[in-house]
Amino acid sequence: MLRFRTPALTALAMLTGTVLLTTGAAPAAAAQPFTSTVFKATHNSYSGNVDGAKGAISYQLDHGVRFIEFDVHDNGYATSHDYGIGHGSPGDLVDHAGNPASNNLRDWLAVVNTWSAAHSAAAPIVVMLDLKDDLTDNPSFAAGNLTAVNQEIRSAFGSRLLAAKDYPAGASTDSLRGKVLTLLSGDSGTRAEYRRDVGYHPAIALNGHGQVVEVHDSGAGALWYWTGTYGADGRVTWNRHGRYDSGQTPAVALDDAGRIVEVHQSQTAATLWYHTGQLGADGEITWSPSHQYDNGVLPTVAFTGTGVREIHRSQSSQQNWQWTGTLSGETVAWTGNAKTADARYDTTTAVSGSARVSVTTGADGPTPAQTLRYSTDRVTGARVQYPQIAFDEYQKGDPAELQPDALFYGAPATESAFIVAARQSGHLVRGWDFDSASLATSPPANYAATNHPWDAWYQTLTSGAAE
Repeated sequence: MLRFRTPALTALAMLTGTVLLTTGAAPAAAAQPFTSTVFKATHNSYSGNVDGAKGAISYQLDHGVRFIEFDVHDNGYATSHDYGIGHGSPGDLVDHAGNPASNNLRDWLAVVNTWSAAHSAAAPIVVMLDLKDDLTDNPSFAAGNLTAVNQEIRSAFGSRLLAAKDYPAGASTDSLRGKVLTLLSGDSGTRAEYRRDVGYHPAIALNGHGQVVEVHDSGAGALWYWTGTYGADGRVTWNRHGRYDSGQTPAVALDDAGRIVEVHQSQTAATLWYHTGQLGADGEITWSPSHQYDNGVLPTVAFTGTGVREIHRSQSSQQNWQWTGTLSGETVAWTGNAKTADARYDTTTAVSGSARVSVTTGADGPTPAQTLRYSTDRVTGARVQYPQIAFDEYQKGDPAELQPDALFYGAPATESAFIVAARQSGHLVRGWDFDSASLATSPPANYAATNHPWDAWYQTLTSGAAE
């Protein structure tokens, strides 16, 4: 329910010299915008009574807290297949009393999900993952990249999850009751990669089932891939992402059986190499080892009615050369090497029936010039990006590319000017280390994240908070 300012809160305002937001008359409460609502919030929620006085996660939720923070690390993900809870490292400042015995993130998310399932009328809960490590150097789903973060969030909350991509503009607080929203904070490079990817020489393949494979190089010697699905709306949902080799100027072909042939040039020499691969139902690619098949530059490849054909340019002239091949298991038997007057295949556009997908690079507002973009027969200039399951926080001092479309803003509680300006511009704002009544602003932070939620001053300050 929504509660409103009490005489005690008025007294606190007079004591601190702060004008506090009045939520309005009761009849309008049901339509109160989510962005105008104040909620109780804790800082480093997992630390319970080890750092501050918060109690267990379930205790916090029972007593009205609707913003939970978990600091997470990717140390050992490849072994544990999960992220670790803790401040400086997994287990650091973690209070296990009344909480999970492990430091595994999924166990702590399960506590929130269980509570939410039992309190379907509760105000929306925001679960913030403060990324203490850089996840951009994790080369695959198995190593704990952002695809793994998305999957863990989906698995934890199921139908209670409100994905960022599904957030209804202008939502009221009551319309979101029973929902869980997840928020990424912490490492800014990881938060930026969640919203876009960058690369050079992107190439694309599309088969008759709407499966998509994109490959590109990093500009510094790494080869990366994305897989996706062409949807009924003409958009591509990007499923998996990972590093598969070293090199440059890759190209890729994909058949209806999910078989892949990829070709690229060495980063350091005019040698040509190929991989085969198999696209799985989960969007993951099982890659074979790479094999050199020739010398040259700018290789291209396509499936034909009888096998595979590759066309590249000579490393010493403008002459194009070709190979034909037969894919068998994990290798291609290449034959028919000869000069050709045919042009190299277009690596940037793939067509299957009426569906078309193309890839390019280009800035999207303040994003880098090498931002990977895609277009289809019905969509123009969309980003190649992870499905936007979590919200991405914009913090004071962040790169400009993290600000557009950000719903959640954050800053230390001492940054009152930033908090006030963000609230006035219609954002949901978190102020962390909110441990004194003197830090109150007008309008107040939506989430005054404190280490002492049961102190009388904080209870008075948030007496009108939505529960």
